[in-house]
Amino acid sequence: MPIEFVGESDTSPDAKCPAVWRDETGFYMRGRKVTDPVVLARLARDNEPGADEETVWLPDHMATIVAEAATGQFEPGRSGHGPVTLLDMLEAAKSSAFHLEMRDVYDTSHPGFQDWLAGGSGLYDRSGWEKLVRDAVGRGVRMRRVRIVSEPVTDYIRWEHLLTEQNIEFGEDVRWLPRRKAFDLLLPGSDLWLIDNRIVEFNFCTGEGVDTEEELFTSEPEMVGRVMYACERVWERAIPHAEFQV
Repeated sequence: MPIEFVGESDTSPDAKCPAVWRDETGFYMRGRKVTDPVVLARLARDNEPGADEETVWLPDHMATIVAEAATGQFEPGRSGHGPVTLLDMLEAAKSSAFHLEMRDVYDTSHPGFQDWLAGGSGLYDRSGWEKLVRDAVGRGVRMRRVRIVSEPVTDYIRWEHLLTEQNIEFGEDVRWLPRRKAFDLLLPGSDLWLIDNRIVEFNFCTGEGVDTEEELFTSEPEMVGRVMYACERVWERAIPHAEFQV
């Protein structure tokens, strides 16, 4: 019997949720690692963990899924949510989403950018992003974006500046920070999203600015704290879009 997926929680806010699997040897559980010394001490009174064992916590609504795994009474071929993506994070955001952009050029092959270079409007269909932002703002999420740019700005930034009016209309709050005014700030080495002051998503580009689709998520408190501090310092200095001229 290969490893079969049994089920997962549907209440996790970041799609990284408790889950259960089963094979012929037994079942596997993923849950929140227990680190509270009081709780661990209480559990140890009944059963001392081995050197290769960890204690995890599962929400009580997972009981039926654990029962299915324990008895083998589940339909084979089930599948879980899959790898978490930035879209999952944004759609689940509860209070805030902060985007920090630090490049002067991204993918110059973008059809909208090429249209603008050729004398066109540079506009393109952004209805998907508009819906995501409007939905988020509608449920109380504050959407902020800061772009750190060199001056004089590149053609790509001129095009982005043009499109930013749409971002504002959708519900984002956008600011710009000239790079010379950010020289003394300690900033991360890549663009990022900070979501609910709880999760950071780092994203990476090639040297030519093309998105590699590589994402690194972390909720490690020290890292999140450093990113929060950097983002707030940038926000304080940055210039509101309506006041920033290119």
